[in-house]
Order: sequence, then C-alpha cells, then structure tokens
Amino acid sequence: MITTDYLVIGSGVAGLTFTVKIAERFSNKTVTIITKGDEDESNTKYAQGGVAVVLNKEEDSFQKHIRDTLIAGDGLCDEAVVEMVVNEGPKRFNELITWGANFDTNTAGKFDLGKEGGHSEYRVVHHKDITGYEIERALLQRIHQLKNTKLLPHHFSIDLITEHQVTSIEKKETRCYGAYVLDEKTGTIFTVRANNTILASGGIGKVYGHTTNPIIATGDGIAMAYRAKALIKDMEFVQFHPTVLYNKEGGSSFLISEAVRGFGAYLRDKKGHRFMLYYDTRAELASRDIVSQSIDKELKKSGDSCVFLDCTHLDIVAFQKHFPTIYQKCKSLGIDVTKDWIPVVPASHYLCGGIVVNKYGKTTIQNLFCCGEASRTGLHGANRLASNSLLEALVYAHNIFKFLSENNSIHLPIEIPKWNDEGILLNEEITVIENSLKELQILMRDYVGIVRSNTRLKIAKKKLDIIYNKVEKLYKTSKITTALCELRNMVTIAYLIINQSLERKENKGGYFNIDNSAK
Repeated sequence: MITTDYLVIGSGVAGLTFTVKIAERFSNKTVTIITKGDEDESNTKYAQGGVAVVLNKEEDSFQKHIRDTLIAGDGLCDEAVVEMVVNEGPKRFNELITWGANFDTNTAGKFDLGKEGGHSEYRVVHHKDITGYEIERALLQRIHQLKNTKLLPHHFSIDLITEHQVTSIEKKETRCYGAYVLDEKTGTIFTVRANNTILASGGIGKVYGHTTNPIIATGDGIAMAYRAKALIKDMEFVQFHPTVLYNKEGGSSFLISEAVRGFGAYLRDKKGHRFMLYYDTRAELASRDIVSQSIDKELKKSGDSCVFLDCTHLDIVAFQKHFPTIYQKCKSLGIDVTKDWIPVVPASHYLCGGIVVNKYGKTTIQNLFCCGEASRTGLHGANRLASNSLLEALVYAHNIFKFLSENNSIHLPIEIPKWNDEGILLNEEITVIENSLKELQILMRDYVGIVRSNTRLKIAKKKLDIIYNKVEKLYKTSKITTALCELRNMVTIAYLIINQSLERKENKGGYFNIDNSAK
C-alpha cells in the first residue's frame, strides 16, 4: 500500500499543473501521480493548436473571448464560469512561461497569436504546431525537480475507493479514500490511500475508434467516478474535429489543426467545390460543430470517404514555419501541400461533458476533485471553442490547488481492504476483448456519430446491452488486465453517451438529432 497526501490520476496538463503547484507550496506533503502509459502520453501531448488567452488588449478583450465562448457553447455555458476562466487566463499562462514553456513570437518580439474557428480575434498562443507537447515537456521537467512528487508510469487505476469497499463505516455521504492500482509490468494490484484524489484522466476518443486522441483515451476516470456514484452530465456533447487526416484503417488519426483553416485553407469536395460557403457565412472558420455536420452531409450526399483541405494557394514558406509537423506528416505520405489537397474526415476529438464539478473542481463525492477533459465545468456548454481546453485545464488545476491550500480535509481512521483476486484464472480471452472493442467502436461510429436519431440510438442501446453482458462476465471470471478494464470503462462511456443523447430533446452545439430538428 502507498499512502500519499494527494493522488493525481493522469499526467496531462491538468494533473501536472496541480502537482507542480501543490508540491511547491507544501514541501512536507507528498503527491503521487498514476499514469497508465509513458509519463508524457496524454491528450495534452497531441494538442496542436494552442492556448486561447487574451494578451493583445488593444484589439482583443476579455469580453470578446467570453462572447466567442458563449456563442460556441450555444446557450448552455455557465456564464459565471466562462467569465472566471477567461479572466484568469493571462495569469495562468504566465505561470507556464515561468516554468519554462516556450511559445512562438513574431519579428517584433511579441507572441505570435493565431486565429481558429469560432474566434473573432487573433488570441491563440502556440509553439509551432506542437503546443501541448511543449507544455508537457516543461511541466514534466519541473516535476522531476520536486523531491516530494512520485510519478508512476505504466500503472492503471482500476477503481476509486469509497464507502462501497469500506464496510466498517456508516454511509452518511460518499467519500473517496484513494484508488486500487494495477502495476502493468508485474500484474500486481495494490492500494493507494490518499487524503485527496484528483482525477485528470483525459478524454474518451477511443470509444469511437476514429479519433485524434491517443489510444489511452478510454474514459477511465469518468467510468470510475460513475461507478462511485459521482454526477456525470452532458455526455451527449462529443466534439468531432472536422479535419483529421483520412486514414482507411481507422484508429488514432493525425490531426490537421484548426489553425490551418485559420491560416486560409479551403475545404473542397473531390470536384473542387468550396462547399462551406453554402453552409455558413464564416465558411471554413465556422465553429467545429457546423463544419463537422457540413462535411458529414457532403459525405452522405456523395458517398465519398473524405473531403479535401486545399492549401495550394497559401504562402508555403510561412506554412512550413507555422505547421512543420503537419507539413512533414503529409510529405511522408506522399502529399505535397503545394500542389496536392489533403484528404480529411471528421473524427471524435473532445468531450464537452463529464464529471460535474464546481468552480473549485470539487465533484459530488467528498475528497474527489477533477480537472481537464474528464470534468464538466460548464465552460464549454454544447460545444468547446477551439483552444479553450488547455486554458480550462490550467485554471481548474489552479482552483483545486487554491481550495486544498486553504481547506483541511476531514479524514477518518478506516481500514481499506486489499483488492481480492483469489481464484481468478489467467485471462485467455484476448481475442474476445479485441473483437468486443471493434464491435463497440463500429456501433458508436454507425449509430452515435455526428448526426443521430432516436431510432438508431435505441438500436445502439440494445446492441450495447449484449456487449455489456459479455464484458461483465469476462471481468468477473478473468484476471485483471488493462485492456479488459479499458473495455469495461468504454462500455460505460458508451452507455452514458447513448442514454444522455436520448434524454436531450433539443439540438444544441455539437449535438444533432434528426428527430429534434423537426420540432
């Protein structure tokens, strides 16, 4: 058993920011970070665009950023939260600079600000087209300098520990005491007892298969919190990134940043028609939900597998400077952006809902906090404004830090039982796991995608029940593995997305149901 003051589950920008702050502030307290992949493997690492933050006060303003966020959120944002996050932005961004993160500057020595879909001004700070990777690098470097932090890569959090596991105490309210953790290299399961647990476990992209997320994005934190009876909301709002490099095989796909359209690229069908002009006055710079739905309509109309992003008219020297990774990736696939169009499709990208938290990142379970993509703060509403996610992670990591610095947690002297896996046979069912995963992903893509209907959602629910029963039986009779736990978590996420989709009777932002549009 490990005993720690703070257990952080996830090693993206949200978890690492909280860790740096709390470890610097309390050198006598310990922070343990659990992450199931390499220490730097997270959605943060793949965030190309940047951080949306108001730095140019002459042309931009907090009010404009707030308005853009509210428009993208389509009436479902919490306005007080939007104001708080936008106003806090510059302070939190400056902390990244202090920790050593680098951002691009122009010839005048000022930050080179980008513009993305849904933004009315240039306000996105970036490091080329690998902003998330650069932030992650700086934060990890700082973590390794702090003696009171312990980072455990290749460790998987199986379940949160609450009163459900601890029978010796009266169940007045649900409280979190840490988590059961699997050491992926040895196969042993141990207990991490923590005064406070922070879920910073990222998104759910792998549930759809075609995704911009890394393969670790399986919704583990949300599924664990749901099993622990935390409130989960707005799961129907899955944001699909409109322009992901078309990949016949599916799986994790390469993102063609929103900023490329901000830079002036055009979307065309295979005949060369610039179809976005027919759907929205902002054309390619419309918000992601509109661009994704428009592409979906075009593909259904034509039967084509993809549309195209045309960069051939752009200044190629400037393009290479701004988007070196994208340029090289296309080149490696034989796509010369000076004369070839880039084949693109929408793919699952970001979850706007998740574990409900207040402005301090507190969940509905005592001593359990959440920040980053796994949380539902009220900032994004029905659709996240581009590059607001890193901003949200920074602000909420700070808010949790501030709350825990000023408030002492109540701790009960309890005995936590060890994880019991006696009599469980080694899992021989790897093929069952792989086949069930493919079945789940096809189900989600075909029935719970960009455009939904009540009929297809109900069919999805029935089909999911069959997968659920198969997976639960496997879970109860097999030795615990990461792949099996991830599959179980993804089935839970699918259930939440389908059910909350059926509950929504009005189309908003990223959620579109053909049965609602007629009302």
